[in-house]
Amino acid sequence: MAADTLIIVPTYNERDNLPQLIKRLMAQPAVLDVLVVDDNSPDGTGPLADEIAAQNPHVHVLHRSEKNGLGRAYIAGFQWALSRHYEFIFEMDADFSHNPSDVPRFLEKAREENADLVLGTRYLAGIRVINWPLNRLLLSMAAAKYVQIITGMPISDPTGGFKCFRRSALAAIGLETIQSNGYSFQIELTHRIWRRGGRIAETPIIFTDRFQGSSKMSGGIVREALWMVWKLWFENALQRHPRPRGDATPDSSTLSQ
Repeated sequence: MAADTLIIVPTYNERDNLPQLIKRLMAQPAVLDVLVVDDNSPDGTGPLADEIAAQNPHVHVLHRSEKNGLGRAYIAGFQWALSRHYEFIFEMDADFSHNPSDVPRFLEKAREENADLVLGTRYLAGIRVINWPLNRLLLSMAAAKYVQIITGMPISDPTGGFKCFRRSALAAIGLETIQSNGYSFQIELTHRIWRRGGRIAETPIIFTDRFQGSSKMSGGIVREALWMVWKLWFENALQRHPRPRGDATPDSSTLSQ
């Protein structure tokens, strides 16, 4: 059966996590494909992904020549997905901070609410974060409030990276014009959909920070997010509410009806 769902998993030195992650994803009741986007990992993640793909037609691999940011990896994955038949396209971390068992719940919510984007939230009706130091948790929660205040976007967890996009939403947001890379990449994607009146749903998840490997967080990622939020506000004509559907702006397009 052809899958209408694609899980995009960017990797850089995720050799220890990848086989088990794919096994867990393939065990889900939903029929889905996985695209591994590897940034030339020195630990051999890319060749290992090729070995797995050779044995499983639902696994695909996209090799990139160098590591140049999470956002660029996802853009490459999105473009690959849009050139094919997928209706639902996920972002998902390779380190098990996102639970593969949540995928069917995202799909159910997307279909029931006809959502253009379903976003996994760590902060709706409580805090669901495991293995983070207090300062990292406070930084993340402060970032969420910062985004809400400046942009007006009523999303509880705008920096979250576990997402399910409807095909039409991704095709509408002008992927080639997105400049951000780190947490601000997550904010920018959601904001572009929201400001054109796209339907955004949130579903609670439990986020477990990686136990293997190292975090990709850096000061540069934080600084990029700080200024990007103001840039998004200016792009929305200093408004803190979505544009009417059909607004003829350069990045505007009709989302799912």
